[in-house]
Amino acid sequence: MSVSVETLNQQFAIPDVLRFVEAAAGMPVIEITSADASARIAVQGAQVLEWQPTGQQPVLWVSRAAVYQAGKGVRGGVPVCWPWFGAGEAGKPAHGFVRTRMWQVRETGQNAEGVYVKLGISDDAETRAIWDYAFDLELIVTAGKTLSMELVTHNTGDKPFTITDALHTYFRTGDITKTEVLGLDKTAYLDKVLDFGQHMQDGAVVFTGETDRVYLDTQAECVINDGALMRKIHVAKRGSSSTVVWNPWTEKEKGFADMAVGEYREMLCVETCNAATDTVIVESAQSHHLLAQISTDGY
Repeated sequence: MSVSVETLNQQFAIPDVLRFVEAAAGMPVIEITSADASARIAVQGAQVLEWQPTGQQPVLWVSRAAVYQAGKGVRGGVPVCWPWFGAGEAGKPAHGFVRTRMWQVRETGQNAEGVYVKLGISDDAETRAIWDYAFDLELIVTAGKTLSMELVTHNTGDKPFTITDALHTYFRTGDITKTEVLGLDKTAYLDKVLDFGQHMQDGAVVFTGETDRVYLDTQAECVINDGALMRKIHVAKRGSSSTVVWNPWTEKEKGFADMAVGEYREMLCVETCNAATDTVIVESAQSHHLLAQISTDGY
């Protein structure tokens, strides 16, 4: 259930730094403007939409054709995939159910790292009908010179549960054909384009067609080397043993109504996740932390 932006501003706004606006009817978005960076976060799905360090190009990508509508995910930014990553069981939504639900704003503030926002969502009758476990899920976003996103899964029930999850980050690229991903050399991966066959990465990941890979057993920091924008984006992580790299290319792009023609050239997903066989068991009264930290530097 959506809370009005007026109420949110009364409770959580920070003068000249953080405010709530409506992206569309019933779709509150947090806007952050500080000396170090600007950012936007949708309350629905706790989805970071933008992060732009001061004096730099935008780091995240959102499609020009993205839809801002209750119950629909926005194409781009950082969708939260939970409690499963990828296709769900028959009749259940892909990438879980929290990315299209309204979250609670729990706290806003400032610290040495930047402006932070804490959003949360807990089980209710609707989630229990989809996934019958008691949970509390929080995303703590800190936007400064670095973007930090920490997804914290709390098991509030009396039985363990198993999850996969992801911070499904869409990055802006100058030209995908002039972009490479470093940090995954000699890492095994499952290739969805090639019937989920297992392969071994040799050198940097480069892009010449549709790419959809789950890199296995890796805790490594990845570096997106963007030759067109002359910058490097660093993606460090904790609590994640797999990394997904995805670009839909031309044909797959045509199947997305919320993606404009040719936009595949401007985007790349490097996802901090626990996916495929990388499952996480969360015991009763225990927690799991999934952390992504994103920073940039020029050539």
